[in-house]
Amino acid sequence: MFAVDAHLDLSMNALEWNRDLRLPVGEINARERARGWTDKPDRGNATVAFPELRRGGFGLVVATQIGRFVAADNPLPGWHSPEQAWAQTQGQLAWYRAMEEAGELVQIVDAAGLDAHVARWQGALEAGADTSRLPIGYVLSLEGADSCVTLSHLERAYGYGLRALGPGHYGPGRYAHGTDASAPLNAQGKELLREMERLGIILDATHLCDEAFWTALEIYSGPVWASHNNCRALVDHNRQFSDEMIRALVSRGAVIGGALDAWMMVPGWVRGKSLPEPLACNLEVMLDHLDHICQIAGNADHVGIGSDLDGAYGREQSPYDLETIADLGRLPTMLAKRGYSATDIGKVMHGNWLRFLRGAWRA
Repeated sequence: MFAVDAHLDLSMNALEWNRDLRLPVGEINARERARGWTDKPDRGNATVAFPELRRGGFGLVVATQIGRFVAADNPLPGWHSPEQAWAQTQGQLAWYRAMEEAGELVQIVDAAGLDAHVARWQGALEAGADTSRLPIGYVLSLEGADSCVTLSHLERAYGYGLRALGPGHYGPGRYAHGTDASAPLNAQGKELLREMERLGIILDATHLCDEAFWTALEIYSGPVWASHNNCRALVDHNRQFSDEMIRALVSRGAVIGGALDAWMMVPGWVRGKSLPEPLACNLEVMLDHLDHICQIAGNADHVGIGSDLDGAYGREQSPYDLETIADLGRLPTMLAKRGYSATDIGKVMHGNWLRFLRGAWRA
């Protein structure tokens, strides 16, 4: 089945983790282990590469740029000036362009391009044709707005294809505070949202701290989604959405992508110590989070996949029954066993994201 993943840090893995994503996951991991790159748990534990995306039917992804600015008193990793963070995102953009030239990726920036790309992929899948050389479509998203040195940089980014943006990430941000931080949306952040709306850039509510979340929804009248977020009712943490936040997003027509980072899936996770299997963290748990959102919404129109696989973690912090992203191809069968209709399964795997993008780009 054709599938969409609304959050993958492809360029970060290619450039900062030095992974050639054209290779199968097994070769990437073997090379990292052979070179002794096992000083961090995620090295040698990759789950995402182009062959596995194609094998799982993922013909379209939302792929990120990321470059965090950190002030002198901020202990998080990041760049010491917004200009350095901007330069980091431009290197990531160059990698995406190189992958386009190699025929691995194709950038999707409008409804016409989306429709043509999806028709090509769905036609191949329905015909049982070989998809191993079909380019994977990507919608470019910026995770955290710190690298936008000025608002004119945002317009420049729209010009090269940026179509979604999350104003905050982890900690304090130049425009909005994110996970594990809290502050009202500042004046600069409000101006950012107005400029995003003018340009037609999708607001990604993921990672916004609670105060910034509510102000952003009040100020921004354009399309809103949450690319990779789970439920606070199931795992109590500020990174997750409360039921009230989920209701607000549903009322705005948002789609929320279920994330596969284990600490967001199951309670009691201790970073650096816990392992997925003892805590019963498997793919069914992801469906528990999606089910919770469906119960709040009263339908299956507001959920999808936003895996965040290899988002600075690997198999050691992923569901224990997942070897690579291709294993998400089992989700339709799992959803059917839970009583989801064929129509609703299609919505979860691709339909809701496609409907959202078509609506955002044809408005």
